[in-house]
Amino acid sequence: MTPASLELASLLCSRLCHDLLSPVGALSNGLELLAEEKDPDMRQRCFELLEQSARTSADKLRFFRLAFGAGGGFGESIPWAEPRAVVDALVGNNGRITANWALSGDSMPKPAVKTLLNLALIAIEALVRGGTLDIAAEIREADGKPGCEIVVRAAGPRIAFDPVVGQALDGSLPTASLSSKTAPAFMIQQLAAGMGGVLQYHLSADALVMGAMLPVA
Repeated sequence: MTPASLELASLLCSRLCHDLLSPVGALSNGLELLAEEKDPDMRQRCFELLEQSARTSADKLRFFRLAFGAGGGFGESIPWAEPRAVVDALVGNNGRITANWALSGDSMPKPAVKTLLNLALIAIEALVRGGTLDIAAEIREADGKPGCEIVVRAAGPRIAFDPVVGQALDGSLPTASLSSKTAPAFMIQQLAAGMGGVLQYHLSADALVMGAMLPVA
């Protein structure tokens, strides 16, 4: 493993820990309140908060397992039901985003699933005031060869997209400028480039559109 790959792995771990800190911290706080609370109604409320925090933590762990991890337990392809379930769970926990899907076939290669999930993560974070998340993917011919085409669109009243994340997506971000925020975008850019694929994005006042074209062996 090279120093650059070690740094990327470290930043991805930092990102995972950052995103899990809030729901896991809520679990800890809820347990402390439950230990002190005597009122039956308040104890019931504590149980509800604990259940919500536990569900959010589990949903995020399942998401990051596929988005950042090796996708253990699956073969070279992953059924669409898996990535769709983890994205729908994140969207459901958000409560202000509606997800629409247009998927072709029953499964996609692991690199395509990893790319789709990380693009979806960027899109969800861009919808700070809620909105619509549209995700489409299919395998089609490109230059006479099969390729996986992925399109993720975030549309809403305010799109929060850091230009540095855009640089990580298009490959113009220097490795020395990597952070836990840009690591997911940098990871899939490196993945796509290593396969001979390409990532692109377009930002407007009310929408962020990101796409990927990845060769399929």
